[in-house]
Amino acid sequence: MSNDEVKHFLLIYDHHAGHLVETLEFGTDAAAAVESYQQVERKFRDSAWMDIVLVGSDSLDTIRITHANYFTAPSAALEDTLNRILAAAAATD
Repeated sequence: MSNDEVKHFLLIYDHHAGHLVETLEFGTDAAAAVESYQQVERKFRDSAWMDIVLVGSDSLDTIRITHANYFTAPSAALEDTLNRILAAAAATD
């Protein structure tokens, strides 16, 4: 993937609520993505429970995989992690 193909996504995650508040897509406009990121960071600068993440990728589907913790309910993410640990432990027995 070349830099021309990188799409920019801004993820706004509220740890208190336990879910993504907003996902913004900027296409290949890096300048607009960075400007929006800075605005949102300023808005939530005193809110330690908020994650503001600017990610570059080929698609939102890829980000759903690479940053699954933002798209999965906390209990489902924990269950998935435990299942992988148990499967790995069973494979070594």
